[in-house]
Amino acid sequence: MINKRLLVKNLLAHNDENSFYDKKRFISIGEKEGKAKFLKHVCALANSNPKNNSYIVIGVEDDDNDIIGVDFFDDSKIQNLVNAYLENPPIISYENIPFPHLTEGKVVGLVTIRSNGKICALRKNIWKYYGGSVFFREGSISLPKAFDIELKDINSSTVATIELHAKNNIELTLDGVIDFINNRHADLTSNYKVFKEQFVVCWAGNQKKVKDQTYYSRVDIELINEQVKLFYSALDEVTIEYDENSFKTLEYVQLGLGKQQRYYPLEEVLITFMDNGSYNINSKLVFEPPQYDKKTLHHIYNANSAIVQKLEKNMKLTKREENDLQQLPDTYLICYLNGFEEAKEQMEKARPLLKIGNDKTYRSLKEALRILRKVKYN
Repeated sequence: MINKRLLVKNLLAHNDENSFYDKKRFISIGEKEGKAKFLKHVCALANSNPKNNSYIVIGVEDDDNDIIGVDFFDDSKIQNLVNAYLENPPIISYENIPFPHLTEGKVVGLVTIRSNGKICALRKNIWKYYGGSVFFREGSISLPKAFDIELKDINSSTVATIELHAKNNIELTLDGVIDFINNRHADLTSNYKVFKEQFVVCWAGNQKKVKDQTYYSRVDIELINEQVKLFYSALDEVTIEYDENSFKTLEYVQLGLGKQQRYYPLEEVLITFMDNGSYNINSKLVFEPPQYDKKTLHHIYNANSAIVQKLEKNMKLTKREENDLQQLPDTYLICYLNGFEEAKEQMEKARPLLKIGNDKTYRSLKEALRILRKVKYN
């Protein structure tokens, strides 16, 4: 069982960017250029390593390997993105790796890429890359190559050695559990469960009971053996169920106009642990977005857009506009879910404006964009 935090450290300590490893300050797959560049690197790494894993580490300074972290990226459907744009797509996963020195909610992203043994190519045009393009790695650069180039296995022994040095042990697991419960979440209700005598899942959150159901907010869930953060949210509420073989979460999102707020089930995630030391994670979107009168939403959308324009021009907001600004992420999200496609562009436009001096609304906007990604990739 690989400890992903050790794996990241080994990759950073012993390797410059090469044909099986890349590092990024951040990725931005919410817009075409960022999505295209990400797909190019995935394609190149898969073709350069037909028989072993390749990795992209996200949240690292390029010059000095300083680990600065990125926001928790909850995207279990990233495989759908790769399948949609790549021919002979590799198997890909995105994992959030916590590091002790990073602030709450910040992690290192680890993308693991496993080729299917066939040449990977772009299925269709995206940004400035043409459908049919094939990419390979040359050192730290992903370059286009001829389609009929031969796939070569040159890194298997190196990658195997790196992964071997990242194997977990009892001390690391126990230290991880104690740190999670006693240090990082001392102010929250914490718990843990051991599955199949191998896997340790820890979770923490503010606990409340409504009738016979227990809900958690400010939720953090980690698979301690692999140092992988499975779930993190500062806002949404979650229910947790488990038995001897599985661990299930159901995430709820609070939506509504004005005081008419209610919780809607968003996504169910089931982790099933096997006797052979493996596990499967299956997610299912169960979201049924609320529907509202289109005239009302047109009024709200136009009011939000006027606020964004005033922020762009650095104009002072009225008291009412300041109150509306607090609800802007949620109301834009509702507009998008009711057919206002341009609401997503407005949310992206507002993002850098809200990042300066409006922390609570900015966090709410990031949560809204996270929900939007889930809905979109499904």
